[in-house]
Amino acid sequence: MNVYKLYIEKLRVEAILGILESERENEQTILVDATIEYKKEGDHFVNYAYVADTIEKRLKYKKYGLIEDALKDIMLRLKEDYPMIDSIKMKISKPDILQNCTVGVERYKEY
Repeated sequence: MNVYKLYIEKLRVEAILGILESERENEQTILVDATIEYKKEGDHFVNYAYVADTIEKRLKYKKYGLIEDALKDIMLRLKEDYPMIDSIKMKISKPDILQNCTVGVERYKEY
């Protein structure tokens, strides 16, 4: 059985994410990095276009309050769609929310 790592790097999404009043009213730039480890069996694989689209759509339409909630929900969705996933490491960052730095949260989950 072959083990693979799929990388999504610097996925840029304009979305509502945050608990501050200004974050609830205006979309901001969100950056997402993900590493997904999985076992390929036969013709089954993890489709990177689907993964990127799923991340983008969930961020845009769910309008999460906390980054932690977004990470948990998106990772759960990906695992449901691809049971062969062994682990996911995902980081969501906000490059423009503070003037002097980029902030973000990372989550790692083994299945």
